[in-house]
Amino acid sequence: MVATAAVPSSVASASSPPPRSPPAAAPVAGRHRWRVRRRPKDLKAEITYGVWDQAQVEAIDANIEAFNKVYPDITVNVNVTPWASYWSKLQTQASSDTLPDLFWLNGPNFQVYAANGKIEPITGAVKAGDIDPKNYPEALNELYSLDDTQYGVPKDFDTVGVWVNTALFEQAGVALPADDWTWDDFDTAAQTISTNLKDQGVYGAAGGMDGQTTYYNTILQAGGEVINADQTESEYDSPEAQEGLQFWTDLIANGSSPSMQQLTDTPADQWFTSGKVAMYWGGSWLRPLVGESDVAATTQAFPLPTGKEQATVIHGVSNVVAAASKNKQAAQALQVFLASEEAQQQQGDLGAVIPAFTGTQQSFVDSYPTMNLQVFLDALDYAKPLPVSENTAAWNALEVELLPDAFSGDKPVADVAKDIAEQMNAALAKK
Repeated sequence: MVATAAVPSSVASASSPPPRSPPAAAPVAGRHRWRVRRRPKDLKAEITYGVWDQAQVEAIDANIEAFNKVYPDITVNVNVTPWASYWSKLQTQASSDTLPDLFWLNGPNFQVYAANGKIEPITGAVKAGDIDPKNYPEALNELYSLDDTQYGVPKDFDTVGVWVNTALFEQAGVALPADDWTWDDFDTAAQTISTNLKDQGVYGAAGGMDGQTTYYNTILQAGGEVINADQTESEYDSPEAQEGLQFWTDLIANGSSPSMQQLTDTPADQWFTSGKVAMYWGGSWLRPLVGESDVAATTQAFPLPTGKEQATVIHGVSNVVAAASKNKQAAQALQVFLASEEAQQQQGDLGAVIPAFTGTQQSFVDSYPTMNLQVFLDALDYAKPLPVSENTAAWNALEVELLPDAFSGDKPVADVAKDIAEQMNAALAKK
């Protein structure tokens, strides 16, 4: 999941280092059989591992315990910094070359660290056969690559689907969606439910200001892009992008969704988990929130409806090694292990995330058998990387500032899209 980013606005300038070939590390040799290739078993070091999610520490500790069976003399100190302060702390550490030896990066923040030479490419480990990018979704490998060099190893992923309250569909007399439903099918269901259950304060769907779960997807489904392929120009003023934005404007205008003010007062996910919204475009990360809510027993996941094409945004966290680490060999050994099938299977079995390694995700699907969570795995077939650039934060801020006027109907979508494109292009020119 990606919140509107607190992306580092400045990192100490440094030229990007050429790809290096670190000593070969331990590859996967079948599930639960991670073996050392060339790194010495007696390698001694004390390293830090920077993360932001306390809920994943149990799984991380299990990973480290398994890692220490091969490298008993590498001590790993897990440093958990809450999301709210993680990025400001990381920026300070980057400026003084005191980053954790290994740490988490997300898509919106990745490029600024790679472009400034703050993280180490995984080129050597890939060439040695210790990390095989084919084991992870291609879109995530792309997300953590810059100038044809990959720096991060995907540790998990998330995709977007529609969480559906089947009880509200039944009360409204509306048939549940088919897996191949379209925008028109979605609109019809949303309007019918909103009309039939109006006296209960129920809406068919919910808009919102989270690009990852809403308008990025519809822009892609309309055949558009948020930013061009080389990440130098905005695509917001294209007809396709405007069509993707109009989808949400129309949803609110026809009464199928709470208003922008209502969604500001109460986020869309809370409307859904309180039983007041029948359909919510949300990420796979919503699983525990829904699973612990009053609507858990009547919730199923469905694929996103199709516009001109089928598409969903994919994102995931990566493990990266600090270029200035004084214990780089040990940090790379841990990076390689965390990329292994064994480690990612542990992550999945303990319910921390959807692991990125192909074939390790079944525990996620089985965690709530009645919810049809397979939808989020099937979405890999048509997933596209979260839109990012080297200065993602600058234009994320523009989206937050300007798009509410379009969704509320205060300004025409075309005018707002043009304004975003012009200001986004100016921001991109300053990177």
